[in-house]
Amino acid sequence: MIEKLLVANRGEIATRVMRTAHALGIATVAVHSDPDADAPFVALADEAVRLPGASPSETYLRADLVIAAARATGADAVHPGYGFLSENAGFARDCAAAGLVFVGPSPDAIASMGSKLEAKALMDAAGVPVLPGATLPEGAPLPTDLDFPVLVKAAFGGGGRGMRIVRSSDELADAVDGARREAASAFGDGTVFLERFVEDPRHVEVQIVGDTAGEVVHLFERECSIQRRYQKIVEESPSPAVDEALRAQLGAAAVAAGKAIGYTGAGTVEFVLDRDGAFFFLEVNTRLQVEHPVTELVTGLDLVALQLRVAEGHPLPPEVTGARIGGHAIEVRLYAEDVPAGYLPATGTLHRFAVPALPGVRVDSGVTDGSVVGPHYDPMLAKVIAHGTTRAEAARTLARALARAEIHGVTTNRDLLVGILRDEEFLAGGTDTGYLPRHPALERPDPDDGDAVRAVAAALALQAEHRADAPVLRGLPSGWRNVGGSPQSVAYTAGDRTLEVAYASRRSRLDVTVSGEPVPVALVSASPGQVTLVQDGVRRTYRVHRVAGATFVDGPDGSSAFTDVPRFADPNAVAHAGSLLAPMPGTVVRVLASTGDAVSAGAALVVLEAMKMEHTVAAPVDGVVGEMHVVPGDQVETRQVLAVVEEAASESTAEEAS
Repeated sequence: MIEKLLVANRGEIATRVMRTAHALGIATVAVHSDPDADAPFVALADEAVRLPGASPSETYLRADLVIAAARATGADAVHPGYGFLSENAGFARDCAAAGLVFVGPSPDAIASMGSKLEAKALMDAAGVPVLPGATLPEGAPLPTDLDFPVLVKAAFGGGGRGMRIVRSSDELADAVDGARREAASAFGDGTVFLERFVEDPRHVEVQIVGDTAGEVVHLFERECSIQRRYQKIVEESPSPAVDEALRAQLGAAAVAAGKAIGYTGAGTVEFVLDRDGAFFFLEVNTRLQVEHPVTELVTGLDLVALQLRVAEGHPLPPEVTGARIGGHAIEVRLYAEDVPAGYLPATGTLHRFAVPALPGVRVDSGVTDGSVVGPHYDPMLAKVIAHGTTRAEAARTLARALARAEIHGVTTNRDLLVGILRDEEFLAGGTDTGYLPRHPALERPDPDDGDAVRAVAAALALQAEHRADAPVLRGLPSGWRNVGGSPQSVAYTAGDRTLEVAYASRRSRLDVTVSGEPVPVALVSASPGQVTLVQDGVRRTYRVHRVAGATFVDGPDGSSAFTDVPRFADPNAVAHAGSLLAPMPGTVVRVLASTGDAVSAGAALVVLEAMKMEHTVAAPVDGVVGEMHVVPGDQVETRQVLAVVEEAASESTAEEAS
């Protein structure tokens, strides 16, 4: 029996594992980096051990420190979660050598899937359809006989880290170099893998579970095709593309894969499904998947509890061997990222995080009010999952929960997720890996027309706050006169737009303009936290949250985040023309130009790493690098000047000057 479980992970998966462990009467131990010292998962654990440092390589990837923490606290088992050390056979062996139960498959099973090329050979021998591919260890020469397009993938990890599509030999070297750096940073090994790329396939995976007696069963499939940067953002079970006959074939192939490696515990066999319905093996994830909740909701099983019981030596129970699909479940990954800016990771303080508690909705979160989202780790804030009798019902419920959520202080992909869940092609089941490229409007929507009325709500809530603090006549609106007077005004920014709200309380009405345009609204009531307005005969109540120079407004017509515009601008805040600013906090990994170099618009000048992904900062115009302010290894903050490019004079300008 497991008495004390160390969770060798962080964030939402650490929280999720601990909750099940506690429900089973098992004590828990957290390990945490310095940035995670105040994280919710640390507070939830019975005991916690610090791993000094911030980067994954200093902390969560240090197997020796994790095992030392288990010994120091008397833990008798380790759950690796997903990512970090979860698919590291050496770590599993070290746990066994230290007398610790590793909650996962055997080291040999992990190792057999650790080499993608050997894994494919093993699957091919087991009768599982495979795609051709080859590994490229660090320092290995590039192959010259490839059939393009190919996919470059990290050989010892997943989650989209170290993944690139290469369509010609000219692109191969840069793609492999970049993938190797990302893989080394995320998984501690820069080996990459080349694989034939299937255009716009469906990504379908099968959940398997095995026990120590050799029984392996499948718990049906999950559809995970909607991805950005090769990382899943929407997952569901069952797949809308899989009928009973195909489900039986996929399940049989997955079970064969599991039996071929003697699999124990919970794992996933991943496939690509092409347009003709043929499927091909991708890999076995020898761990729990991020998207495991959709399987739990359609089967009624707790996969973490199942992992723990298998680790204790119990056989698979009848509810597993006889599992059936009940209804439909959809999960979305809520990321801290700026979608229109190209999915740039976002950082900051999460001032409020609240998802409505609707029937059938589950939230697996690693954050709470006041959590700081930093640049060191994956930017996922939470997984929000909905279960319904039908797929349409699950999508509708999940969209409402997300749309009504209060997420303040950090830019997220919430609007993209809601757009997907309400999109006609998605609701018709038309999901494949080319879905997002076919829907650019979801990634770059038009400016929100509702920002204007929500800016009015923000201004009126601020007015109510001022009156609540007034020493006299608190019942009168600020700026009120018994004769006409000048309107009150306040300005906000929303994205790259400035909204100037002017309002005046007349005897029987409220006169409002936003950026000079009249906004015909009637005020029903206003308090510092809530404003009710009537617009075009429709009454709506807006929730208003002001904090640290920002105002967040949530209503039935959407949400807006406003930044207060100071009455007097700081002249020192204006960057020099041509300045390249850091789009997020991160580490400089490459500097590709020097002062005096001539550069073309779009040329890569600086490469940053943030949240385990690389981001390129390019020259905005043709010109000359006038200043370069960073070197590799520098830590930079958002909007820090990295370099200055002096624009080249046009021919006409040069002729005039001469």
